Amino acid sequence: MLQDRTIEVLRAIVQDYIASKEPVASKSLVEKHNFGVSSATIRNDMAILEEEDLIVAPHTSSGRVPTDKGYRLFVDRLNEVKPLSAPEKTAIETLLTGSADLDETLSRTVRLLSQLTNQVAMVQFPTLGKSQVRNIELLAVTDTRILIILIIDTGRVEQHTVDLQFVYDSDALPEYRARLNALLANKPLTQVGALLSTFVGSVKPEQRKLASKLVDGIIETVDANRTEKLLLAGTANLVRKEEDFSGSISPVLDAIEEQVVLLRLISEMQTEQHGVGLRIGRENTVQGLTETAVVVSGYENAGNEVAKIGVIGPTRMDYSSNISAVRAVARYLTKVLGG
Repeated sequence: MLQDRTIEVLRAIVQDYIASKEPVASKSLVEKHNFGVSSATIRNDMAILEEEDLIVAPHTSSGRVPTDKGYRLFVDRLNEVKPLSAPEKTAIETLLTGSADLDETLSRTVRLLSQLTNQVAMVQFPTLGKSQVRNIELLAVTDTRILIILIIDTGRVEQHTVDLQFVYDSDALPEYRARLNALLANKPLTQVGALLSTFVGSVKPEQRKLASKLVDGIIETVDANRTEKLLLAGTANLVRKEEDFSGSISPVLDAIEEQVVLLRLISEMQTEQHGVGLRIGRENTVQGLTETAVVVSGYENAGNEVAKIGVIGPTRMDYSSNISAVRAVARYLTKVLGG
């Protein structure tokens, strides 16, 4: 069981190392922090921390740096995270207000989070499996083509043009629109196929050819966009921190480009203290991310989490500020989406 002072020494080492990028020595700790004990006592505390694998000497100098385990204990013992400044709050509100659609909102959000944290920021598009149909529009393009517009409750808009290869009566579209919305509005996207299974048989025989094409088009619209998407911003921030990685930064960049793997990782991460999920160093099982820290938070729509937003950076990051920024931006995004 570590004494309170020993944990305070660890906290000081983490904070000083994050700020200076230099291994922290006992002399520096005594000079910068008022522990009220001798240098010998601080050295003894550092020896205990090293025995517990919470700090390590990166080379033969007297300085020490935190290990993954040390960062984890530091984060777990955070009493509170650093609040956002008034200008940061204003920037979030200003940037996320008035976005025209979901794509623009998420694009603004990921750029903003990258700027606030100086890390690689990522935002996941709302998972279609957790979404509902808000509305369906049918627009006549030509006398043989119809544009299907699927509007989802998160604000996501998907479009699909159906080439009928026969001439149809455009006057029939309002009736189809009304019937399809009566059937699908406010229903989960996962149920669209089942709900449409009897639609063709419910219309007059002379209308079934068109109805069949519309049903196929709607199902294709849902299926074509079932693949989850992830937006990234601030990759250059990671490159600028290349010295924080023991070898080449290429494996990290390669891992980030593998969106399927990254999506699986953040989807698995559960909310911990401070309202975020956090994996540090080797807690990340993804090859290439074992020297990074990943901080994520869920954002909601209609009271349900629909996707994740977060940052990736080196383990030597300002955890308090980054946790605060990720959490705040997720909450603002929920507010914008009407969650």
